[in-house]
Amino acid sequence: MIVQIQENARREQVNNLVSWLESFDLRVRVSEELAGTTLGLVGDTGRLDIDQMRSMDIVEGVEAVREPYISASRKFRSSDTVIRTNGVSIGGGGLTMIAGPCSIESEEQILSIALKVKDAGADMLRGGAFKPRSSPYSFQGLGAEGLKMLLAAKKAAGLPVVSEIMDLSQLPLFEEVDVIQVGARNMQNFEILRELGKIRRPILLKRGLSSTFEELLLSAEYIMAGGNEEVILCERGIRTFETHTRNTLDISAVPILKQLSHLPVIVDPSHASGIARLVRPLALAAAAVGADGLMIEVHNAPELALCDGPQSITPEAYEEVARAARHVFGNVRACGEV
Repeated sequence: MIVQIQENARREQVNNLVSWLESFDLRVRVSEELAGTTLGLVGDTGRLDIDQMRSMDIVEGVEAVREPYISASRKFRSSDTVIRTNGVSIGGGGLTMIAGPCSIESEEQILSIALKVKDAGADMLRGGAFKPRSSPYSFQGLGAEGLKMLLAAKKAAGLPVVSEIMDLSQLPLFEEVDVIQVGARNMQNFEILRELGKIRRPILLKRGLSSTFEELLLSAEYIMAGGNEEVILCERGIRTFETHTRNTLDISAVPILKQLSHLPVIVDPSHASGIARLVRPLALAAAAVGADGLMIEVHNAPELALCDGPQSITPEAYEEVARAARHVFGNVRACGEV
């Protein structure tokens, strides 16, 4: 349920209303925007007298929300959420470029790529230290040592970093990681999501291989319900009957999620196709439909990569993709289409 507050309501009146609503064992989320204050009610609202609430002096209106998520809903917050970390913004009208290797392989490798993608136009550096792999015999990442290498590259290149967490026991190792990624396999690992809701760090939440938009937003709701409102949604391709590509990029996810939610939406064209030559056209498509960012896998020698080499592009190719994607994004925005 959404409660819209009158513009002239005093802070004391709003606080009293929140306390009264909480007496019904409801969780009340408060959103303050230029358009006014909105209360999102989470829980069993059946005991509330809607007519009584509508008659209150400070209440502008009351609306039932059919969606099972409140905090992530566009109805709760009409303006776009902008997430800022270490000088970089995600959302709010720009195209944030995130780039780096699928897996950190050595200190020399991650440092070299970090410096090259920064020169090529990247705003953030990605790198996997803990790698969820389908086969137990595949390279699983360097773990804690890999994170140390990533943080050293962060310092050298001056780029904020993104890395994936696989288990709650790893959380203490992520203190200096700017954005913590939850991978597709863990999108519905609710214990991880609950714990990430207790920290104040941006969370990049990838859509599961077979997950609906509602399921993705409910996973975001788990994080936000704990008090962490800094969630970035990521479309990374879904599993379909098509076998020509690794996954199928659901390009409709960007405009639909932006209609349903105020959270920023980025696209990962590398995992979406699994094929390096498809990264550029998919990246441009994502920019054209208004994605807030692109996360692209870059490796200095894709043919030698220990993880996801076939979908990785070189730093030189990335520079061209980044330039073209920003050109498309700017032109489409200038036309007022996104």
